[in-house]
Amino acid sequence: MPRIDGQRLLGDLRQLAEFGRYKTGVHRPTYSPQDVASRQWLVERLQEAGLTAEIDGIGNIMSASPAKGPKLLIGSHLESQPHAGWLDGAMGVIYGLEVARAFREDPACRDLGIEVAVFADEEGHFGSFLGSRSFIGELPDDEIAQSVNDTTGETLPDALAEAGYAGRPRYVLEPGRHVGFVEAHIEQGDTLESLGKRIGVVTSIVGIWTYAITFEGQQNHAGTTRMAARKDAGVALTELCHAIARRFPEVAGPHSVWTTGRIQLEPGASSIIPGRAEMTFQFRDADPERLLVLEQALEALVAQSDAAGPCRASLRALSRSTPNVMAAPLQAALERAAEHHAPGSAMRLPSGAGHDAQYLARRLPAGMLFVPSIGGVSHHWTENTADADLVLGCQVLATAAEALLRAA
Repeated sequence: MPRIDGQRLLGDLRQLAEFGRYKTGVHRPTYSPQDVASRQWLVERLQEAGLTAEIDGIGNIMSASPAKGPKLLIGSHLESQPHAGWLDGAMGVIYGLEVARAFREDPACRDLGIEVAVFADEEGHFGSFLGSRSFIGELPDDEIAQSVNDTTGETLPDALAEAGYAGRPRYVLEPGRHVGFVEAHIEQGDTLESLGKRIGVVTSIVGIWTYAITFEGQQNHAGTTRMAARKDAGVALTELCHAIARRFPEVAGPHSVWTTGRIQLEPGASSIIPGRAEMTFQFRDADPERLLVLEQALEALVAQSDAAGPCRASLRALSRSTPNVMAAPLQAALERAAEHHAPGSAMRLPSGAGHDAQYLARRLPAGMLFVPSIGGVSHHWTENTADADLVLGCQVLATAAEALLRAA
């Protein structure tokens, strides 16, 4: 059985967290200097572990094992949300590195290939899952040409050029090369912690549907315009938010969630009635039919707002990801490994967040392993996981990986 080195694992995680350190977390946006430096650092670590490794034209890192036998792909992403946590994505990448080293150091496992992948922009600074979609052949060149960072205004082609990745070929999954793909991740919720569990075996990954809802009113003076004559786009937006809060619980499934993540009023001055308002609205569920029900409810509410006036309301879909079920053999292997190392510590649960694994699952058997997030915190610089859980999760993954490769 391959044995990981827990102190080496923790040391690498902490060293990686120095790239873009922010308080106890990291600020490492996609293709930022800190992100580019972290990718080069990881390439060097992978090469030291006996793998060939290179960065491709979208910023993905792909490694290859010299092992002659079957190969398992392990990975996640390196970039972070703004001023966020040190483990989100990074943990899954370092797990892959440590498992590859453990296999190389175990004479009984050297013919079993562990390959590590890092997928660019899982966090969506420039688009939706650019790296994993590129790897499965679902990212067209014209989308790359048109993609822009909403925060900075930088175009994706300019960012790739500045990072030194422009003009490089993009790697595409080689059919038949891998027996599957496993992504390890912090849970980003409190289910494991609240139930006293240490390992989560993911059953499915939700679909995430995101929309822009725009209200067009009339900009005017906040002091001289009679209330009855106003066309306040901000009021119209707020009323729709209340309508969603009333309607969605009636049509939601047991695991449905929804969020108004961004509101913008124009011109955004205290003495001016907003003439335009926009909100970004998102809902998630693992059931494709439930997603359609939620979309129909949203469409109806926006249509009602538009018809009632006095502001015009319109709805525009920004993205729709497909829910994916994780492969049963990978779920079983992870569960057996968890029971071996920490009996009674594992449970099965769906993922309420999107992950690269949901795209790899379109081409490969895919699985996910969760470890607890302290307090359920993620996408914040206080995100953390106990060292013992970090080490246990990696050992469980290594044991499951051996079982999957021997079965192949």
